[in-house]
Amino acid sequence: MQERGNLIRSDLAQELRHRLPELSRAFDPLFDDLAVEGSDGIGRKTEAPWVRLYSKAMSPTPREGFYVVIHFAADGSACFFTIGCGSTVWSGGDLRPVSDAQLTAKTSWARSVVERRWQTLAPFTDTISLGARASLPRTFEKATVLARRVPVESVDASDLDGLLFAAAERLSAIYLAQLDQRDVAPADQDARDLEAIVRPLHRRTRAQGIGLTASERKAVELRAMLLAIQFLQSEGFTCDDKSAVEPFDILARRDGQALKIEVKGTTSELCDSILMTRNEIELHRQEKGATGLVIVSRIKLDRNGAAPSASGGVVEAQMQWDIDQWMLESIAFKVHRPT
Repeated sequence: MQERGNLIRSDLAQELRHRLPELSRAFDPLFDDLAVEGSDGIGRKTEAPWVRLYSKAMSPTPREGFYVVIHFAADGSACFFTIGCGSTVWSGGDLRPVSDAQLTAKTSWARSVVERRWQTLAPFTDTISLGARASLPRTFEKATVLARRVPVESVDASDLDGLLFAAAERLSAIYLAQLDQRDVAPADQDARDLEAIVRPLHRRTRAQGIGLTASERKAVELRAMLLAIQFLQSEGFTCDDKSAVEPFDILARRDGQALKIEVKGTTSELCDSILMTRNEIELHRQEKGATGLVIVSRIKLDRNGAAPSASGGVVEAQMQWDIDQWMLESIAFKVHRPT
């Protein structure tokens, strides 16, 4: 066990550090802080040692962000070239696994980024199985986005450098998607912007995304309005844009029925929450049955021109939306001085 620990922490990690100049070519130039670390346990020897390649800004610790990670089967029968994500948090002085639902959401999103970019997950199409008895290595398995198994007898005949480079390319694509906040729900994007106003001295990390400028946000909103109107018209509604004067965006009419529609546009691919004002909330509660919500997600931004432009987008419509079936959470308050 001690010899294996030295090989993982020192020898293999150092071999990967020697390859950093070549591996950096797989990454966007934004990620100029690549590093390598290895581990065979925390306080005790683990059944499943690992070595990871990562950006310091995007993954400050193994518990945060995504990284290329080489895992080793507990019985030494194989190694796995993978992309994984943080799967534990510190709690009660020890590492605890995060929920399966959280890991599934993170890994599914990252796989979708890779599949859209390369039209396939190949060559990382294997299922990781470390054969460990402890709970932590099993959590590593659940936190794996992509994996390629290399049996020990095939190591000499395999293009390990090629696998490592391919994994690094896919990690770079995931990092770029994170910078565009494509893994952050619209409400959380807006909450970060709100926090920047309330706490202007609080430093925002690169891993939290670069956010949208005012012109980029406007391009996204206009694209969302366009697609929402096109969708409603395809459903037989006539549409009036009320976004500038009312606490809703579109007044949609069909067969004597009028619906007040809220439109939310986002570059994100995760849309489980949105941010709404108090006036918007009150409208949807008071006029329940006569309102609707249209979320336009996965809008693509082009920043190459003189002004940003938006394209694409996936429309999700909640007609006769019942806001009380959703959960409301306060994230900021207006605090008055006593009179």
